[in-house]
Amino acid sequence: MLREIRLHGRGGQGAVTAAELIAKAAFYEGKWSQAFPFFGAERRGAPVRAFARIDDKPIRLRSQIYRPDYVIVLDPFFIEEESLLRQVLSGLKEDGMIIANAKSVRDDSPLLKYRLAIVDATEIALQIGLIIAGIPVVNTAMVGAFAKATGEVKLESVMKAVENTWSGKPAELNKKAVERAFHETRILKT
Repeated sequence: MLREIRLHGRGGQGAVTAAELIAKAAFYEGKWSQAFPFFGAERRGAPVRAFARIDDKPIRLRSQIYRPDYVIVLDPFFIEEESLLRQVLSGLKEDGMIIANAKSVRDDSPLLKYRLAIVDATEIALQIGLIIAGIPVVNTAMVGAFAKATGEVKLESVMKAVENTWSGKPAELNKKAVERAFHETRILKT
């Protein structure tokens, strides 16, 4: 069954790489997958969207994703600021799920209308030392959270994707982030 994933973040947080890791992990499990970015202004800190699709059969679609099954939010500000939150929720299927980089969610948050999982990926990245140009890189933690919250890809497949993307110390740090986020993800609404 086709699953569509939209990722929201800022340039430098690793949204594009996160989409690629999800697609690789699915591929390692024998599924068909694709990942692709959408950039506005290409600069560090600018809003970025990335997309991934997973299916049991070949994927012929090549468009952006307008009705995602899952939305992954890398930047906590995207769920706090109203105009950005509208973009995050835009088109999300009624039974869709949000996986957000957040410490907590307000009791009146519109996120609670959907299935919801959260993890403090920023804190994980800071503690592990995944920081580039002063920005915590939360992408691998969020892929670990996606694996935990959805079951669409296995932890082992994500680890293999990380190992085949980086080597040495970067691979080890990113694997730690994946594993910590997998275990620390809290599913607030199923």
